[in-house]
Amino acid sequence: MNKVLRTAQLGDLATITMGQSPDSAAVNGAEVGLPFLQGCAEFGARFPQPRFHCSPPLRVAKSGSILISVRAPVGTTNRADQDYCIGRGLGAVLAKPGVADKVFLLHAIDANLEFLHRRSQGSTFLAIGSKELSSLPVPAPEFAVQRRIAEILSTLDEAIEQTEALIAKHQQIKAGLMHDLFTRGVTPDGHLRPTREQAPDLYKESPLGWIPKEWEVVTTEEKVDVIDPQPDHRTPPEMLDGYPYVGIGDVMPSGELDFTHARKVAAEAYRRQLQSFEIHPGAFIFGKIGTLGQPTRIPHERCFAVSANVVLLTTSIKNDADFVFWIYSSPFIDGQVADATNTTSQPALGIQRIRKFHIPWPTRLEERSDIALRLKSITETIQADERTREKLRQQKHGLMHDLLTGRVRVKAERYDYPGKAEVER
Repeated sequence: MNKVLRTAQLGDLATITMGQSPDSAAVNGAEVGLPFLQGCAEFGARFPQPRFHCSPPLRVAKSGSILISVRAPVGTTNRADQDYCIGRGLGAVLAKPGVADKVFLLHAIDANLEFLHRRSQGSTFLAIGSKELSSLPVPAPEFAVQRRIAEILSTLDEAIEQTEALIAKHQQIKAGLMHDLFTRGVTPDGHLRPTREQAPDLYKESPLGWIPKEWEVVTTEEKVDVIDPQPDHRTPPEMLDGYPYVGIGDVMPSGELDFTHARKVAAEAYRRQLQSFEIHPGAFIFGKIGTLGQPTRIPHERCFAVSANVVLLTTSIKNDADFVFWIYSSPFIDGQVADATNTTSQPALGIQRIRKFHIPWPTRLEERSDIALRLKSITETIQADERTREKLRQQKHGLMHDLLTGRVRVKAERYDYPGKAEVER
């Protein structure tokens, strides 16, 4: 039977410094004094990215400290890669030498943030004080075991960071590719056209800027059906059973629809809505109320009703639907959405305005298809990277639980090569 790891309060393992807001006159952009952090707004992936300095500093987070947000949002962490002046939105946790390992302590804090969330208090926003932070219970194995656990978890952290860097690289490639494809296009032999600077005779001016001579600028409605779904309000979408009723609020960060928490409509309401339009493969929704834009593909094989906060764009030619989807994901449409937005009330787009949005249109179907396929390919690469990152995060979460609860026991000895986790189950 596995023994549960001994626990202690955070204040027993670390020195805790709570931030204090300096006088505004002490904060400067001239890099005088220490870098200043008021809260977690300037936290980075691992280390902060401060914009201001403070002289003289009132409260200092020493290099090597764990920086933790103590005001909404409570519990966000970063690492201090140098000394920082910290404002009242932050606390600094400095591991006691020989008592606690700073990397182990960071994981131990992250694993028990629910304790801090439960103790957050405040009439206007959530916050914790030094008492709550100091009393945070954390596992407290011997120091050598802490170091070994930190090494194991750091291996996964590095893999996650490398995957995130790969995602960022591929996203940059996609942005550059999208720009090139929508300004230069693809020739019949599969190559990008020379740039306008290299071959000005291949281009012409248009309302969307310079485009290849063979292209047109058309309105969306000339090539695509833009449908206002007109939901049936006679059946409130609050049922436990029925067809999903999806809108822009059901879009995941990945850009895919999540049907898990979608509201429901009865079968007759779904059928009445479906009678008014036909959904073809490659169709997508586009936010027109509240959250504007964000084109999101909809699965052709699913049966569902569509919310009033979106429009539906569909065409019987799937390759054209794919091409238009990428156009609607590009700066061509972003600029037109910004121009059309009514900023005096809730952001909204009229369906007639969306139908009149201008889009570039290569006259060859093969060119439109080629552009869509290339963007699909790089997107699938990014999605594969994101799945890898999620898998690594899940592995880390499970391993953190096992190691920090004692379910998996770690030996403190050093081994022949780094990264080889010796465990006793």
